Amino acid sequence: MDFGFDEEDEELRGRARAWLAEHLTGPYEAARGLGGPGSEHEGVEIRRAWERELGRGGWIGQGWETGPGDAYGNRRLSLTGQVVWAEEYAAARAPARVGHIGENLLAPTLIAYGSPEQRARFLPGIARGEELWCQGYSEPGAGSDLAGIRTTAERDPADGLLRVTGQKIWTSLAQDADWCFVLARTEAGSRRHRGLSFLLVRMDQPGRVEVRPIRQMSGTSEFNEVFFDGAVAAEVVGGEGNGWTVAMGLLALERGVSTLVQQIGFAAELERVVRAYVAAGSGDPVLRERLVRQWAELRTMRWNALRTLGAAGGDPGAPSVAKLLWGGWHRRLGELAVQVRGAVATAGPGHWSPGTPYELGLDEEQRLFLFTRADTIYGGSDEIQRNIIAERVLGLPKESR
Repeated sequence: MDFGFDEEDEELRGRARAWLAEHLTGPYEAARGLGGPGSEHEGVEIRRAWERELGRGGWIGQGWETGPGDAYGNRRLSLTGQVVWAEEYAAARAPARVGHIGENLLAPTLIAYGSPEQRARFLPGIARGEELWCQGYSEPGAGSDLAGIRTTAERDPADGLLRVTGQKIWTSLAQDADWCFVLARTEAGSRRHRGLSFLLVRMDQPGRVEVRPIRQMSGTSEFNEVFFDGAVAAEVVGGEGNGWTVAMGLLALERGVSTLVQQIGFAAELERVVRAYVAAGSGDPVLRERLVRQWAELRTMRWNALRTLGAAGGDPGAPSVAKLLWGGWHRRLGELAVQVRGAVATAGPGHWSPGTPYELGLDEEQRLFLFTRADTIYGGSDEIQRNIIAERVLGLPKESR
């Protein structure tokens, strides 16, 4: 496959670079680099403002495959054009996006499964950077095994509204989101993937939606528990009882051009670790070989991402393969980040005395190490990804349950 950039792409690259240079000034200059993995708590308000700035510039929703008459103020870019924008965005160290879930998960799902009225209601707010979304999938006891969810939604006989009751967990950005798309059981007595519905729920429902941050060992709290107590569901996407189809369709859309953005961030982290290795001056040949391997694997991940993006008809195993590749790679990078620094990587910022809690200084390398412990678990564990590849792509017998 020939995945290259033509003259039009390079012209777009110049315009994108110029726009970013012009707009990443003033308060946004100080926000460069904020909000990466493990640091989603940083600069939320300025990043929300930046999301609206992107919306005014038309840079949100470039790959939405909507009808020719639909217009949401966003630029329509080719696949290579989207890659160009992603590369320039990462190279400029622009703030991490707070609108990722709405733009790259919910919007394509609404385009594929939603009604015209639902698209008209929700896509403009996402394209303007004004409405933020979170994902209500995982529950205690139903994480990677999503079909085991117990959150319910029942029709209120008084007003006919669907009311959601239950708990979701590991909900990224729930503390800042305006809306949540929730997978809930709408058919009483149903089991596994049957009787589920894909619901859109407003987060601002005092007394009916409660968000509790989960403090991680890295000290940050970008994940949350969300409790629903009779919260009203504003919309059902794809019809009642069809939630599993919609939910699986969304997961298939989860890893696209954004994977390349992620990899550019990975490259910056790897470069920082390499600089630390050089500064340490140890010359350890084992660490040097591992750093070279990390570089080579990152290049391979990029080529794989480009290959799957350009594949005609899509690749059903691509999301799972991509998750397996980057999850393990990033976790190994976190290990290298502390190993190249030696014993100092385990030290806190000041003097420690007996009887007081010991805390790390949590510089970038320490945070990277701690956060990447979860890379092979969240977003679908490695075991689940391998099962998906085995059963749905290779056609092997299903795992006994």
